[in-house]
Amino acid sequence: MRFFWKAFFASLAAIVVACFLFIFLIAGLVSTLATIGEQSITVKENSLLILKLDNRIVERKSNNPFEDLELPGMEMTSTTGLNQIFHSIQQAKTDDKIKGIYLELSEIGAGYATTEEIRNALIDFKTSGKFIYAYSDAISQKAYYLASVADSVILNPVGMFDFRGLNAEHTFFKKALDKFGIEMQIVRGKDNKFKSAVEPFMYDKMSPANKEQTTLYLATIWNHLLKGISETRKIPIDNLNEFANSVMTFQSAETAQKNHFFDRLKYRDQVLADLRVLAGLKVDAEIPILTVSEYDKIPSDVKAKALVKNKIAVVYAEGEIDTGSGNSAHDINSKDVSQGIREARIDSTVKAIVLRVNSPGGSAFGSEVIWREVKLASEVKPVIVSMGDYAASGGYYISAPAAVIVANPTTITGSIGVFGTIPNFGELLNNKIGVTFDNVMTNDHSDMPSVTRKMTPFETNLMQSYVETTYGIFLSHVADGRKMSTTGVDSIGQGRVWSGVNAKSNHLIDDLGGLKEALKIAADKAGISEYRVKELPKQKDPFAELLKNFSVRMQNKMMESVMGTTFDYWKNLSREANSKGIYARMPFNLEIN
Repeated sequence: MRFFWKAFFASLAAIVVACFLFIFLIAGLVSTLATIGEQSITVKENSLLILKLDNRIVERKSNNPFEDLELPGMEMTSTTGLNQIFHSIQQAKTDDKIKGIYLELSEIGAGYATTEEIRNALIDFKTSGKFIYAYSDAISQKAYYLASVADSVILNPVGMFDFRGLNAEHTFFKKALDKFGIEMQIVRGKDNKFKSAVEPFMYDKMSPANKEQTTLYLATIWNHLLKGISETRKIPIDNLNEFANSVMTFQSAETAQKNHFFDRLKYRDQVLADLRVLAGLKVDAEIPILTVSEYDKIPSDVKAKALVKNKIAVVYAEGEIDTGSGNSAHDINSKDVSQGIREARIDSTVKAIVLRVNSPGGSAFGSEVIWREVKLASEVKPVIVSMGDYAASGGYYISAPAAVIVANPTTITGSIGVFGTIPNFGELLNNKIGVTFDNVMTNDHSDMPSVTRKMTPFETNLMQSYVETTYGIFLSHVADGRKMSTTGVDSIGQGRVWSGVNAKSNHLIDDLGGLKEALKIAADKAGISEYRVKELPKQKDPFAELLKNFSVRMQNKMMESVMGTTFDYWKNLSREANSKGIYARMPFNLEIN
């Protein structure tokens, strides 16, 4: 028997070592292939930059070569960095070899605020005199909003054009939890009636307060989109609403073209013929096309920039705010972001800081950790916040100390409020499964918080007091940063979500715009005209990160591949079941389409 176990553990050790060797072998192979690919990319004469944008768009592309690695039998979601898109469009504007941009759009893998920033970058690109040509077989409302800036907007003769107005959908779990015998014990600020992040566990439909806030920001976003489309396509806003009411989605392509949404209806071969003419190529010539990921790898002419000493640090804060676990490459690790802000603060060559926030919030403690560093930095140099798709709850918390806050008109922000949840699995375990518990305590509440029983009145009051205290701290931070009274902040707080347009009216933000505008304000505040951008936090060694959380990330990748769109629901429930501490987060089951 002893020989058996020795052989068993020896074999097990050999398997583990083999797995690690396999990982490093793959890592080396990917790295080598990536290097070869970078060396072979060149820009040919009469080239086009193609933007598809249907994959996931993140603020900054990860340097992890395994980020988009596809495993056999698993369909993975690839990512593109918004910084890559901006760099490519800006470089293509002055690159004589790039004749124009080809938009081949179906859906946009980001929110409306990100779409707005890309759209504005394309509008700026058009000042070069180069063309933008957009084509689609089937196009969403969001993608059409982007495509509407093109010189030519083309749809396949049998293509689909989705145009029916916006719909904000919330998912509710209350009935499902009741069936399983799970009670979600919820504590939120007494006046936080708009804090709807907990409503999926309380109700089976939206509360009146939630309906009110959703109606307002949804209407604001829709009106902004209509204004943009009307300006570029010369279609009156009233007509656009009539077309949406008639649900253009299920009408013919001819109807959409007749009503000036599209310039022509063409098949792909006809589109390619157009592109050859626009690029100055011969008939049937191969069209040199570069993707964003390819073109971004080609270094721009930075000889002059390299000599510029002054820098503006762009610190990225994207995703859920956590306390430093760092299980996801696209979550905000409060330790890393704080370190990035601290590094920018003590670096004398960094004259200003732009904090790029794209977050629905998360841990109240993690938010406080980042807030502290933003506060300290704002005392020694200009700190400008640039808000992306979301900067709500904890995302607004960390933004409050900034000298200037810039948001897109369609940014979702505000949600100033906090909550705590403690699930009670007692009925499920005791009555439905038959699992019971017994314990011995040295004090009255040594087992608090417990997930196997209901909270006592004392414990409920204690949690309520804790939440109220945290909300008070949140209010004071915002009041101090925005030069308002806590009463004034509370009147527009209470967990309420606002669009960027509404937030400007409420003095929650200062200006409307994107990252480009935030950088300009930062330069003006710092009194500099020339500068380099320093991106922070520093990206970690991809292979060390791979080994650090390999099992967790692979588990998430595999589950996402199997579960598809329902993976988000699983993540939400899993987060609540494993939640620790108080949360400052916006409604996480919000989907605008």
